[in-house]
Amino acid sequence: MAAPGTRAVPGPVPGGSLRFAVLGDSLSEGVGDRVGGAWRGWAALLAEGLAAGGAATEVRNLAVSGALSADVEGEQTPRALAFRPHLASVVVGVNDTLRRTFDIGLLARRLDRVCADLDALGAVLLTACLPDPGRMLGLPPPLARPLARRQRSVNAVVHALSARYGAVHLHLADPAWTDDRTLWSADRLHPGERGHRAVAAGFHELLAARGLAHGTPPAREPAEPAPTRADALLWLATAGTGWVLRRSRDLLPQLVLLAGAELRHWADGTGTAPLDARADAALAAALAATMGR
Repeated sequence: MAAPGTRAVPGPVPGGSLRFAVLGDSLSEGVGDRVGGAWRGWAALLAEGLAAGGAATEVRNLAVSGALSADVEGEQTPRALAFRPHLASVVVGVNDTLRRTFDIGLLARRLDRVCADLDALGAVLLTACLPDPGRMLGLPPPLARPLARRQRSVNAVVHALSARYGAVHLHLADPAWTDDRTLWSADRLHPGERGHRAVAAGFHELLAARGLAHGTPPAREPAEPAPTRADALLWLATAGTGWVLRRSRDLLPQLVLLAGAELRHWADGTGTAPLDARADAALAAALAATMGR
């Protein structure tokens, strides 16, 4: 296990290239940044500035929209290990918070195994904490609070694992990211081109500070025309509607139950304290079990 900030990315062998594996969900797949009819995203933008002198960077983007931590561990990680990356990004967790089966202890163990396996190969890890979807969607408090509580727990696990494995960590849950709506696409959950460029530039700056990025930083200003209001409305009426319907089958029933618990505690005068304490206890147990091994 590498001490934080001490590992150097191996240089590409003659005739070879720097290998960058991308694990995660729609954020890393590139959703929100469409170029030439396909998703591009922050990882592809970052890859352009990793190596100096025009040296190649081979990107293996394994991220899939809707992926859970179980998918990253069971499906994406074996493929990443076979690729033997020099760099590997692991950014996942929001979809776990949207499931009835959310279990912070299970998520922590999965992410720890993923990070440990990649770290054992000598890969430098890239991680990020993420904004909670309830805030991004502007949900009313009884619906937003349960999601915020879950995302805070996920971010705490990611912070702990990032420190453990010396990961390059980007704070995407900070207000500077979440409050700037020019960074986000029409769905309010995925970055637009400006947002993906900001993520790429943020990672590049952190990598360069460690001496791990040697190329030109990604440009921050969009190269593609910004979506018009008509484009946004069309997305919401077509692809956006499909996204809502898919999520409603597993998210909405769970959110109704969680909101009901919130309202019951408010009605009996206890507020959110018991629910907060329960989440804190589950997080503490998850961190103790994971970090104590």
